[in-house]
Amino acid sequence: MSQSDVHNLSDDAAARGTGPNLAQRLFADYGMIFVLLALVVLFSVLTYTEQHPTGADAGRQVAGSVLQEFGAQAKVLIVARDIAGDRAFSVAAQQRLTERGATVLAVVNGGPVEARAAIERAIAAKQTIDAVVANDVAAQWTIYDQFPQVGAARVRTPRPYDWPNFLKRSNLLGVANQTAIYAIIAVGMTMVIITAGIDLSVGSLVALASVAGALYIREHGGREAGLATMLLGMTVGIGVCALAGAFNGCMVTAFRIPPFIVTLAVMMMANGLAYRLCQGSSIPELPGSFFWLGSGSLLGIPNPVLLMVLLYVVAHIVMTRMAFGRYVYAIGGNEEAARLSGVPVIGVLLAVYTISGALAGLGGIVLASQLAAGDPKFGLTYELEVIAAVVVGGTSLMGGEGKVLGTLIGAFIIAVIKNGMNLTSVDPFNQKIVLGAVLLAAVLIDTLKRRRFALFAPA
Repeated sequence: MSQSDVHNLSDDAAARGTGPNLAQRLFADYGMIFVLLALVVLFSVLTYTEQHPTGADAGRQVAGSVLQEFGAQAKVLIVARDIAGDRAFSVAAQQRLTERGATVLAVVNGGPVEARAAIERAIAAKQTIDAVVANDVAAQWTIYDQFPQVGAARVRTPRPYDWPNFLKRSNLLGVANQTAIYAIIAVGMTMVIITAGIDLSVGSLVALASVAGALYIREHGGREAGLATMLLGMTVGIGVCALAGAFNGCMVTAFRIPPFIVTLAVMMMANGLAYRLCQGSSIPELPGSFFWLGSGSLLGIPNPVLLMVLLYVVAHIVMTRMAFGRYVYAIGGNEEAARLSGVPVIGVLLAVYTISGALAGLGGIVLASQLAAGDPKFGLTYELEVIAAVVVGGTSLMGGEGKVLGTLIGAFIIAVIKNGMNLTSVDPFNQKIVLGAVLLAAVLIDTLKRRRFALFAPA
């Protein structure tokens, strides 16, 4: 009996007051979102600490404080490091101070040596330094106390505030950006596992796509390649992996070879082919426009995250509103019953494995764009990460049950656990133990859930 039949029986039982209702079904399908929220709360509490503002907003804030304290006649020295955020701090503070009539004696973007030189010049010119505007890092330099005319008491910094490191915007965007590639590949893996299959080749296909795409671009212009060549290179990388996925599907359907064996073999072949194509070396000769896909952003959101969201919207519609999605579930529930019901089993399985290969290729192209090169070492153990995300998200390894959006939740659960453990300085070896325990718990939950649904099936 298929899982969909079990669901129908449980729905009938619910109507009689003897089975799970809609709320219970939603909890069964998407209950892991509460686990995700609990993890967010946990790591927010564990990383709650004092924060020190940086960047332009911090510069304007401390400049405003100095103006309020010393007035428009203030004579100010601005000190910060020579990095992007600190330069923005200096520019914003200088602009705010000069707009209000204050005198900026000097702007230092460097280290303690440069700050010392600026102070010495001001003292030599008999200039009074009312305040030193600095961020938290520059304020901790000990040079100020070496000059009686200045002293640490004259240093002004932005007001600190309390906030979790985990919930900082930069950290959240980083988590989403790092999750995007795994989540993109996991869309295809979800479909494969719902059909009661498995695809171990996706990690090696990531490497193959990055190498094939980068190699095509290098041979047709390299860093000087135009947009058309770049797009063709991406298509080549994705297309090669789609063909590999189609090959997986052919072996599974035509020769009835177990998916585990087929995809394991293709994993090794794809990995060897990736190394052979590039002779074991990375391929960095890529045009600057190529990096936009993996490193660019729109409205402050990284492009890989936007691509991930788009793919999940499409996949959710396909799996819940289209015949193809119903066929995928039917095959996973009972392949023979699906065939007898008129489901084109061979065609659907070919399509599922081809989609899995193509999305692994897309993940490889995005990764090459992020890391500015094609490399045969990309994708190492990605298949394990992706399978873990799918299983943690509620998709059953027995087939016939799972949700695409559940996979997205699973991917973020793993990403949040990794990021939270990094922020709380958990030992890397212990991190592996925790992640293994999470995967085991997800499989255990799936087993118990299937047994519960089986209670509503007739004897």
